[in-house]
Amino acid sequence: MKYLKIENHKGHFIKDKANPTVWTEIDQIEKDDLLNLLDIATNEDFELDAYDETILGNKAHQIIYKHIAEKFTTFLSNKSRFKDEADNLFKTALEKYQ
Repeated sequence: MKYLKIENHKGHFIKDKANPTVWTEIDQIEKDDLLNLLDIATNEDFELDAYDETILGNKAHQIIYKHIAEKFTTFLSNKSRFKDEADNLFKTALEKYQ
């Protein structure tokens, strides 16, 4: 499912997964929204539009969307490695204390 998109020359994100038809402009994003999106990206299928400066007309949206898209793209490309490392870390800790 797509959670970040570019439409009408602005960046948008889904603030509430329970209401996926309501898109919020990217300049309204808060820390809790980022954490929520990261949680979704960790556990579910997460899609986003690639950053394209020529499509985004709003300079603030360009800056915010570019940075968020870069971080999520990097995370998604390394998601399995991150999960494996976290699983191994917790496995070692659980074995140590059981």
